Amino acid sequence: MQKRIIAINSNTYHGFSLDDALEGIKAAGFHHIELTATKGWTEHVFPNMSFEELWRIKDKLHDYEIEPISMSGHCNLMDQERITDFIANMRLANFFGCTYITSSVGEAHIKDKAHASNLEVAEHLKRLLPHLEKYDLILGLENHGEHSTCAIIEEIVDAVGSECVKINFDTANGILYAGKEPVEDMRSCAAKIGHLHLKDKAGADNEWNFPALGDGHVDFPTIFRLLEGNDAPASIEIEFTSEGPGSLAEVDEAVRKSGEYLRRIGAL
Repeated sequence: MQKRIIAINSNTYHGFSLDDALEGIKAAGFHHIELTATKGWTEHVFPNMSFEELWRIKDKLHDYEIEPISMSGHCNLMDQERITDFIANMRLANFFGCTYITSSVGEAHIKDKAHASNLEVAEHLKRLLPHLEKYDLILGLENHGEHSTCAIIEEIVDAVGSECVKINFDTANGILYAGKEPVEDMRSCAAKIGHLHLKDKAGADNEWNFPALGDGHVDFPTIFRLLEGNDAPASIEIEFTSEGPGSLAEVDEAVRKSGEYLRRIGAL
């Protein structure tokens, strides 16, 4: 099986510090991270941190031999008031040397329409291209919410028409939001995926239940086979149940188990 960069999304450690996350990631043998800068949710790194703190984090990443490959900078990209927040996250991603910044589109309500069309969304996103080029980043658009399938994101990405915007395929969001199994969802767009969130799914389709990789029913071996020839990086995102993890030790164990599972199937 083709090897690729596989990171840990620091949002896996939601509710715990970035230092906690780095300890667990290092102990599990991972060397890449997707840093999370999601306002009001997981602010492991954030533009309003002091320069001293940002450098402390950067130095610790270097000392732990953990490379930031991407930044989870989720904003509602259809809300003009949040674009300045996202541009600040782009600048932060560049500071840490990330290649990708990931975000969902956000809920899109334009003028007197209930929802914006995918083409209208694409025209809106084109405004981000100069900033992506300035900060040498690729935007990975995540399937989420009303844009929860790979086919929808593919249409938006194709309409944007830039190498700076690619699909960030989350392997469980399509199940939660659309009842769509990821293997079927990604068949037609696997070649266009630029970044992945590896997330497992357990329980009912509409249940918030995202355990350690291998503890749910997502068919990761087939997903990796469909990605043959595509070396897009990925990050593991474990979001547990709606109650969250019971302890830091539970998160560390889920990260360790996910790494062991990926090694067992030959993906790591």
